[in-house]
Amino acid sequence: MSKPRVAFFDFASCEGCQLEVINFETEFLDILGHIDIVQFREAMTECSWDIDISFIEGSITREQDEARLKKIRENSKLVIALGACACTGGVNAIRNHYPIDKVKEMVYGDKKDYFESTLARPIDTVIKVDGKIPGCPIDRFDFVKTVQSLLVGKGVPKHNYPVCWECRLNENECLLTLGQACLGPITQGGCRAIEPTWGSPCNGCRGFVDEANMKSAEEMLLKHGLTVNDLKNYKTIFNSFKKEGTNE
Repeated sequence: MSKPRVAFFDFASCEGCQLEVINFETEFLDILGHIDIVQFREAMTECSWDIDISFIEGSITREQDEARLKKIRENSKLVIALGACACTGGVNAIRNHYPIDKVKEMVYGDKKDYFESTLARPIDTVIKVDGKIPGCPIDRFDFVKTVQSLLVGKGVPKHNYPVCWECRLNENECLLTLGQACLGPITQGGCRAIEPTWGSPCNGCRGFVDEANMKSAEEMLLKHGLTVNDLKNYKTIFNSFKKEGTNE
């Protein structure tokens, strides 16, 4: 029986999630025994378009990207969005709060007209995805569990519970009570609450839980001496994209 054929692709991103996969060391070596990697620009030069599972990192920022993304979809049995940029638009989507000409001028100066650039979008605005592994970067254990689940014919595990739940499991002191703006109450878990565990507030890189109670989050921030602006600033780092095409 042939092994599942796996590919990794990237669009507008830092490619940190793919590097995280390479850095998995023993975990990744275990996975390699059960799959064949047929495309992975970060690690190999060989290329095949006979793909069972494609992991795609990065947001879509140019119209010309859409054709390549659709080709990946057509040649893959499953497509998984890898990391915040592919799942929610990520940090790239901060540009969506400004006129695109101004953004291009800030980056390219008087050469701005040489480059095509549009709003930053998650990949599911262009193609159907079969699952998402959020985070910036992804969590190695979440990735390994996802691959294991896919290999036995199950879907991508969902973590529709807040980071606070994992904080409690780790017996962490709540950072809100320490005066830090933390999005743990509205951000989906699955990361083992790694940042709050090391004293850094959650910044929402895994996207929000379904029906996140923003009003309650604002009230909680105010209760602990923070401001609504703290919530807004943190909320837009990784979650600026609006599917309806509008921005706050």
